Amino acid sequence: MTSFLPHFREPAHRSLLVAFLIILTLSGMDSVAMADDLQAVSAPPTVMAQNTGFDPSMTREVLGVALNFMAPRTLEAHSVREFCLWGLDGLTAIDPGLSVTETPARQEGDHHTPEMLVLQGQTVLLQRPVPAENDRTAWAALVTSAMMTAWDSSAVIRQAGGGALLQSFFDELFNHLDPYSRYLGPAPASADRTRRTGDTGSVGLTLAQEGHSIIVAAVNANGPAWEAGVNSGQRLVAVNGKHTRGQGVTTVQSWLNGDEHSPVSLELADRGRQPAILKMQRALVPPETVFASTEGQVTVLRVASFSTETAEEISQYLDQAVQGDTSDDLTSTGHSAISGKRPAGVIIDLRGDRGGVLQQAVTTAALMLDHGVAVTTHGRNAQANHIWAVQGGDITKGAPIVILVDGRTASAAEILAAALADHRRAVVVGSETLGKGLVQVIGQMPNGGELFVTWSRNQAPLGWPIQGLGIMPQVCTSRGKDYLDAQMAALKSGSALQTDAVRQARSARYPVSVAQILSIRKECPAAVGGDADMETAHRLLASPAAYKAALEAVPDENSAPLH
Repeated sequence: MTSFLPHFREPAHRSLLVAFLIILTLSGMDSVAMADDLQAVSAPPTVMAQNTGFDPSMTREVLGVALNFMAPRTLEAHSVREFCLWGLDGLTAIDPGLSVTETPARQEGDHHTPEMLVLQGQTVLLQRPVPAENDRTAWAALVTSAMMTAWDSSAVIRQAGGGALLQSFFDELFNHLDPYSRYLGPAPASADRTRRTGDTGSVGLTLAQEGHSIIVAAVNANGPAWEAGVNSGQRLVAVNGKHTRGQGVTTVQSWLNGDEHSPVSLELADRGRQPAILKMQRALVPPETVFASTEGQVTVLRVASFSTETAEEISQYLDQAVQGDTSDDLTSTGHSAISGKRPAGVIIDLRGDRGGVLQQAVTTAALMLDHGVAVTTHGRNAQANHIWAVQGGDITKGAPIVILVDGRTASAAEILAAALADHRRAVVVGSETLGKGLVQVIGQMPNGGELFVTWSRNQAPLGWPIQGLGIMPQVCTSRGKDYLDAQMAALKSGSALQTDAVRQARSARYPVSVAQILSIRKECPAAVGGDADMETAHRLLASPAAYKAALEAVPDENSAPLH
């Protein structure tokens, strides 16, 4: 039977060394590097009110900051002129009647002075000299003038709104770079930050109705209620003295929210016991990303994404698993009756996990590796080049680990899977993953928006690029039951049918041609995960010989050095 693990209260402080963890502060802007979303979060700027009008001053400021931010960081070098001419195609994207062109308009001595024209049909709306190739201030002013002209001349542009001008500019610009660089305007950027770090102050409880009573359905491991010792299943009698009996869940949940650092008292009762009052302060509670359960002596961790607290959540669950705090050992008070057990295995379910904070993936790997390189990143900017090395100790004490992946597994999730598999610390089960091996750095814009710019490529510990290739599982479940059964039979006898496919993928080096990528990936086609993944994980953990053979499908790191 699968049941949720109880809470482990002690903070999980680990002696980790994660090399080159940085937060960049450049040109007065907070910037953070990401595997998919971010590496670490700094305080965001104040979000500007949405304005359907066009603000030339703010637009010029945003463009100037954006050009300063992008120019030294993109994977390939591009001039400011290229950025701006690409972006100005955004005017045509909104109103096809508008166009922007660059032409050598007049001759001065022996030199041609190009001009930029904004046209509406055949009518010239704006004609200005083109600035020097990389004059960021002048190009920001010129683009702003072009946008202002379009705003004054086009009803379609005005109907789209001022925010659409910047959005379309960056959309068209990034169409020339990669699929992951993007711009988020003030409102979606604010929502994205909320998703990563929490919103208003809360205590981190999810409530449910049971008759006329309100009970605690779940406790977020990132919140103050967890630290205060609140348990799932307790009855919430009152909040700040207001009784909950007869109230709806939505009403009581709203009582729990308030300003960050504001005090709140909860009156809680275990079944058959007198209520007790717990006092705490509200905090910004990041969404919970790790959901734990046990199946016998196997701990199952489903990781939905990698947010700012994911590694801490995983650390707490692994700690309690190693100490024997599984649900099968619980007393009615929610505490462990026995301790000292070691899990028979750990299953980390990364299916559907689109990634997130690169630093969190590295730190999670450090919880299960004694030492070694988790990932290296390579870019044009010197600050994008890092060896992410970990040292500190395997807190699972060598428990066997199986990682489940599928065609939706991406980015930071792929970093974790590759790190543990390449060090022969985990067996990866499932299908080929997405292959999103590019890292974005975030620039905070003056209007409250955010710029995500791809600036480095991820390379797995054995030297192969994640981008395009994805993770080749040691046990493939996407080729049907017959092949899966054949793999398991071979593994039990000490050989792995996936060895050639796994080693072909690990031997690839950047740049990898599309033909080579397709040839490798067809050996275990990407698919949405199913029941066979979890069943296979349990079969592997039940057979030490099969597990060992699957681990050894990956080349030994001494025979495949880092390149």
